[in-house]
Amino acid sequence: MCFQLKPEIEQDEGISLSFHLSRILPHMVVIWDKPYFYALGKFKNSMQYFGIDWESILGQIAAEGIKDFSDRTWQFQEVSLTQTVSANVISLLAYQVLKTSKPYSFSSITALSKNGVQVRREAKFWAEPIEIHGTLQAAIALTMKSKFLLTKTLADFYLNHPEKHNPEKLLIDLNVRSISGDIQGNGTITQLIKEPSLIHKQKIINLAKSEISKQALQDDLSDKLLVAVKFGKGKKLYEYGMTALRPCVTSETASRFGVKWGELLKQTKILYKERTKLLATYKEESENALNNYGFELGISINSRHYPELFWQPQVPIEDTPLLFGNGVISAQKKILTGLSRGGVYRRHKKFSDPSRPIRITVLNLCEVGFDDFIQKLKERLKSYKFESLFVNKSISLKNLSDTQARAKVEEAVNELMEIPPDIVLAFLPQSDRNTDEEDGGSLYHKIYDLLLSRQIASQMIYEDTLKNPNYYKYKNILNQVVPGILAKLGNLPFVLAEPLQIADCFIGLDISRESKTKLSGTMNACASMRLYGKQGEFIRYLLKDTLIQGEEIPKQFLEGLLPKKEFEGKTVLIHRDGRFCGQEVANLLEWAEAIGCKLILVECRKSGSPRLYNFVNKTITAPEKGLALRISCTEAVLVTTQVTEEIGLADPLRLTVITGNHPALISPPIEQVVEITLKLTLLHHGALKMPRVPMPVYGAHKTAKLRLRGIYPSSMLEGDRQFWL
Repeated sequence: MCFQLKPEIEQDEGISLSFHLSRILPHMVVIWDKPYFYALGKFKNSMQYFGIDWESILGQIAAEGIKDFSDRTWQFQEVSLTQTVSANVISLLAYQVLKTSKPYSFSSITALSKNGVQVRREAKFWAEPIEIHGTLQAAIALTMKSKFLLTKTLADFYLNHPEKHNPEKLLIDLNVRSISGDIQGNGTITQLIKEPSLIHKQKIINLAKSEISKQALQDDLSDKLLVAVKFGKGKKLYEYGMTALRPCVTSETASRFGVKWGELLKQTKILYKERTKLLATYKEESENALNNYGFELGISINSRHYPELFWQPQVPIEDTPLLFGNGVISAQKKILTGLSRGGVYRRHKKFSDPSRPIRITVLNLCEVGFDDFIQKLKERLKSYKFESLFVNKSISLKNLSDTQARAKVEEAVNELMEIPPDIVLAFLPQSDRNTDEEDGGSLYHKIYDLLLSRQIASQMIYEDTLKNPNYYKYKNILNQVVPGILAKLGNLPFVLAEPLQIADCFIGLDISRESKTKLSGTMNACASMRLYGKQGEFIRYLLKDTLIQGEEIPKQFLEGLLPKKEFEGKTVLIHRDGRFCGQEVANLLEWAEAIGCKLILVECRKSGSPRLYNFVNKTITAPEKGLALRISCTEAVLVTTQVTEEIGLADPLRLTVITGNHPALISPPIEQVVEITLKLTLLHHGALKMPRVPMPVYGAHKTAKLRLRGIYPSSMLEGDRQFWL
């Protein structure tokens, strides 16, 4: 059946309300698909739902005190189903069946159990309609995930901890989950309520949604201490008794539970044979749950039955030809050969004279000498047709506090500026690697900031990197570092040998955000743009100087991306990191029409995509880089990385082409967008390994993230050097 509520509600409310309706009605699921709700009863029980008092059920939810619903009243209006229900609605109903029957529908396998900490394998699923032969078909995506679980309650953890005398230190900022699942996802303890009054406790007992939560508020421990938890980005706090919560195991808290974080991470990796068995099991369990509601699962989407849905590049992506200096062409897998034979594709104007050396200052903060490495670095630069001049400066940080070390490093960097170098090569102690989030920050970002504000490039190398025996005679590290050094100085090591035909230029757009550590919500960072030419050549970056509130990139900034003089008469492909928000699409198209250019708008999302596999000898294996699945004529998922079984499985990108009836909007075939996106991942000059995202997006995110930390070139919110590599 289908119904509508008056007054109409927004999407977030509709999704939340449909979940609670499904929770309350034991043999029915409800979903929201704007502007209607759809309800589906179990096949054997469906007759009993005729004449159900929906307004009474809605009142029951409001009476539970659920956020956003406690003060709401609605009018219920049944809607006659006069046409076939859409594939999207059917997919959402199937997803809701699996969601509301979880955890009973799916097996949960424990991969590790130690000191009460478990690594478990669980099913992950969502609605994923797919277009087959021009018709959208109902479907669900089914995969798996590993999650950490502490079998102890928060009360067990607290009462048995040696620091229970200091609950603020032990509990504040600790991540927790609700045992009953009354609120989904992780939360953070932000406040403690010591010795709450009887009136206060009774009030929150009345608001509690589950018997587990109610019972936890009535035990002896809750008389002494309650915790207030914030879930997600909302500001509302939920008060709990500690037996209703479980602590979450994170990299920061693993040691508190007597386990090593690295050991836990190792157990999250699922071998291909195990994946094969789990997927078969989860599919069978899904079918059992769905059959109760009249659903039937078909075969999984595969290239044998649906070859037209899958795409791979005609030429293996690693064989894509790249153009180096002096017209030399070499395959992507032979970048170093191309650099040795031809040198860089384009020298920065600063180094247009080949005899002009790169001035490199070496800042050694370790108690180890790296003379051999520096000599080999000099030789490698010369093989790429660049002379170099080195100045060495060593500093001892022994017996200094973190604050003293940062002060001494700042003094040293200031001294280096007497004769400014082109780039500073800093060797950092290994202990600095994980200090970014500490109050004083890392030496890495201290040096980065001090140099970048003076428009001087830097290259950081950690001590253990050069000690690692896998880096035979420094060969591998030089392979990564040297092209990056050249690119940071404004040189272009290589571009695509063949122009990209889809557009005249390519832009990456991003807003980077960083969570506030002490306050609720997030601190929204600046917008960032990267511009690339027809052969994938980097042209310039642009940063929005003021911090941006919300998700939407301002209209003024978007118009500033496309100056009329430069873009009139051109076609521009814009990759947006994530979804286009608010009025971004409308604003871009309005401006494009005004200046006389055409736009191709593509969303590039890094999460929420179906996993793709190869299938060999009845066992799934890793997908090949470049494999894509066509979800519809405007959407596809694309594998851009190749990872080993020990690391995990490639997580595809989801590409969505924006369509519409606007004179400035072009919507090319999704296969063409997939190919262009894949080729734009080949242009990382700071590493031989291809990035997961196309370089215009990769660079946009990195520059915005650095800007958020206050690290960007002084008075240079626009520039032509890739300082973020």
